[in-house]
Amino acid sequence: MTKISTGTWVEIEQIVLTPEERAPSLPPETKASPYVMRVSGFLVEDAELGQATTVRTIIGRELRGMLRVVNPSYSHSFGETVPELLTIGTEAENF
Repeated sequence: MTKISTGTWVEIEQIVLTPEERAPSLPPETKASPYVMRVSGFLVEDAELGQATTVRTIIGRELRGMLRVVNPSYSHSFGETVPELLTIGTEAENF
């Protein structure tokens, strides 16, 4: 595997609660999965993907978890454009 250098921006994953530790009142399909936290930060030491490592966040916290992504980016969106919503708030200009 390729070694990722100290100081590289990465994302780690840490299991906060195992399925056995989750609340019994959760729906079964939710309770069956671990509760996971993902955090981005700078590698404190050289590491490889899938290895336990430590990162330092932008605000200086140090957290330990499994190295999952190098140079993570945002992949969410607000969905497709809804043409009917484009003119909301402009109707008053016609008065």
